[in-house]
Amino acid sequence: MQKENNQKKEFLFGQKNYRIMLVGIVFIALGFIFMSGGGSDNPEVFNEEIYNWQRIRLAPTLVIIGLVIEIYAIFAKPKK
Repeated sequence: MQKENNQKKEFLFGQKNYRIMLVGIVFIALGFIFMSGGGSDNPEVFNEEIYNWQRIRLAPTLVIIGLVIEIYAIFAKPKK
């Protein structure tokens, strides 16, 4: 019982990994924020803003970049 209490607890990833993960989460969040909106108040009226370049090109690109950053953060070796 004494030995279990004396063991030093370590995080799964290092501080560098968590910082990179935070950057990836920011990219993903920005992508989803850029995707939102563009709807119409009246369902009988079509709004062309739904096909804005920001929603079609930029937002999915940001989400994919964020996912790649997350994968890199998982595989990066933590400093010991």
